[in-house]
This record gives sequence, C-alpha cells and structure tokens, in this order.
Amino acid sequence: MLIQCTKKLLEQLKIKPHEPIEEQNPLFSWHAHIILVNRRKTVVLIHDLSRYVIVLHGLKAKDYKSFDQLILQAIRETFEAEGVKKEVIEQFLTLSMDFTYTKTKDRTSVARLNKACETTYYFLDYLNQESVINSELSKRVSRSLVGDGKNKYIYPNEEMYKQLEIFAGQPIFETKAVQLKVVLKLEDHQVWRRIIVPVNRTFHELHKILQSTFGWKNYHLHEFVIYNDDKEPMINLVSDEEALAYPKQTEMKLEKGIKLSEYMPEYTTLTYTYDFGDNWKREIEVEKVINEYDAYHPQCIDGEGNAPPEDVGGVPGYTEFLSILANPEHQEYKHTVHWGIMQGYEEFDIEKINRMLKDR
Repeated sequence: MLIQCTKKLLEQLKIKPHEPIEEQNPLFSWHAHIILVNRRKTVVLIHDLSRYVIVLHGLKAKDYKSFDQLILQAIRETFEAEGVKKEVIEQFLTLSMDFTYTKTKDRTSVARLNKACETTYYFLDYLNQESVINSELSKRVSRSLVGDGKNKYIYPNEEMYKQLEIFAGQPIFETKAVQLKVVLKLEDHQVWRRIIVPVNRTFHELHKILQSTFGWKNYHLHEFVIYNDDKEPMINLVSDEEALAYPKQTEMKLEKGIKLSEYMPEYTTLTYTYDFGDNWKREIEVEKVINEYDAYHPQCIDGEGNAPPEDVGGVPGYTEFLSILANPEHQEYKHTVHWGIMQGYEEFDIEKINRMLKDR
C-alpha cells in the first residue's frame, strides 16, 4: 500500500520517505494528512482512486509505532461497517500488506486531501471520541459529493464500491439487516414507517435514519430505550454525555459506537424519543431479520401519515396546526402554511425518503 504523506505527517511518523513512485496501482494508493480535532491529533486518509476517506482520531505515540496495522484495521472495520463481504475485505487487505511512504504526489492531490479534511470538520457530530478508528465518521464524510474534474462530480463511497466490485469480480455487499416498524405515538393520527436497516449500523446512525424517514432536522436531543422480553426497560442509550450525570434506574450508555447488532434481533422492542420538549415518542418493533441484505444503505418500504413539523408544540400544538391547515378561512392560515413550509412539513413521500437514505 502506498501512503503519500504531507510533510507534517511524515514528521509525526518520524520516517524518511521513499522517492515518489511513478507507477502504482491506484486501488492501493492513499494520501494522508494530520490535523487537530478537538485538540487531539487526527489523521485523514483519502483514497486516490475513489476519494473515499478514512479518519483516525486521538492518536498517541504508541499508535504511530504500529501505524501500518492501524490503517489496515481501520479499513477492515470501515468496510465491515459498510456491509462489504468479509472475503472481499480480506482479499483487499492481503494485497495491501507492504507499505511504502512517500511525499504527496502533486497539488491536485493535496487540494483533494485538504477538502477531505474540511469535510471531516463539518461532520464532527459523527465523531466517536472513545475510538481511534472512526468508521461512522469515515462513512459520512465519504458520502459527500466531491468535484472530480471539470463539471464532473462523484460520491466517493459509490466510487469505492465500483472499484471493489471490479477488483473482486463479484457483488460486494452482504450483511444482516432488520425490518423495523416505527410508529409515532399520536392519539388521533396514524403516522408510521417500515424501514430496513443493516445491523452493522450504530444507534447514532439509526437516529439519523429516523430523522430522514420522518423529515425532521436533528435540532434536539434524543434517546433510545431497549426493553427485555417482559417489556421492562433494560438499557437507556442517550445522545448527550451530560445525560449521564442524571442517572436513572435503567442502565445508561452513550449511544455512539454501539451497533444495532449488539441488541438486535435478540431484543425486539424499543422506543425512540426525540425533542424532550415536544416529547415525540416512537415505538420500534423488530418485525423480521434479513440474513443476506445486499444493499449498502437503509430503505423505507412502507409508511403512512405526515410527521409533525419541528417545534410545533407536541401533540396539542400539532392538533391545532392541522386544524388551521384544514380551514383556509382561519386568520392564521397563511402564516401557518408558510411556517410549516419553513419547518419542512410535507406530505409523506417514500421516494424522496429513500433518496435521502442512500446518504445514510
């Protein structure tokens, strides 16, 4: 594997780079830079052929001594999180064992690397402070549209999938998934979605999936509660570290880094509460397990009803909102229609939802 490093990273690694290599297989070629994220050293690698990004965060002195193995493990974990078949990952890593470090190739490559670093800063809500290998952040950065020449744009994740499929000579995806029915608790309205989610996703990613599925904007805090077979709360997964300062009888954990596979499909009932002011609670049921799911993204396969807009005031506010919309003669009608549009309120559109879920 060829790692083309900025001067700053080479100094950190304390290695003398080889002379630039004229010919190399771009499938095994990366550029790398070191930046500070939350005052911790972070290495950003960008794949030369696809622009796919791998992020390593919070590196310490011992990590640089085994940097080769750390990169290989990061690729392994991130590809596993994408749902790539294990045999394809092993085939790729087997041909990546011999490492060569050089200086950066050219200004274009450095510019692309800098852009990847900028995008990494933009998606820090996906950062897991407790792990050096940040697969969730890597995946999200790699789903951002990038320029690839004059008037040409690509999604790095999709480009990486294409290259891996050519390399392996076979379809590359196969993972376990769960089919979930998600019901928003409203007394007089039916609002629900049926979605398929790979179990290698984290609960933080499930939160983002649910936000897209219900058309919300991630303005507020949230939590998951997982129930045992007796329908008693077993664990509370929270989105904010401050919540841990207010313990409950139920065990509490920070959701980042915890995969669905740690609890699903063994446990089939959970709740998801979003916005503790409006207090939107959704009941989630695991309807079935899909052992050989061949897509890289979640999907919405059915649903009913429009989700309430952000900050509408809970169930009473939503009831009033709908009442005004149903009466064009109401003095607040025009204002309420405009406000709803500004808040993203719209009709349930499964095709639009699935377009958004391709980025999840």
